[in-house]
Amino acid sequence: MLKPLADRVLIEAAPAEEKTASGIIIPDTAKEKPLQGKVIAVGPGKKDEPMTLKEGDTVLYGQYSGTEIKIDSSSYLIMRESDVYGIL
Repeated sequence: MLKPLADRVLIEAAPAEEKTASGIIIPDTAKEKPLQGKVIAVGPGKKDEPMTLKEGDTVLYGQYSGTEIKIDSSSYLIMRESDVYGIL
């Protein structure tokens, strides 16, 4: 597994909604990018700035935050801890 450096975190995005509350199925082209996910790995932090997040945290982040990467056919986001809005 990838070990992030400095203040970066590796996040597995929550799956996009498959259908609306009323039961309408959402096609792949209309699905919104999920804005929450699970922290898979965290870096060691920066000097004088320890990491707040830890593995297993469920977090909220911005729609355009991070860079999408693929590891063993799975998709993840890697971003700075400061791009995360909060822990759920």
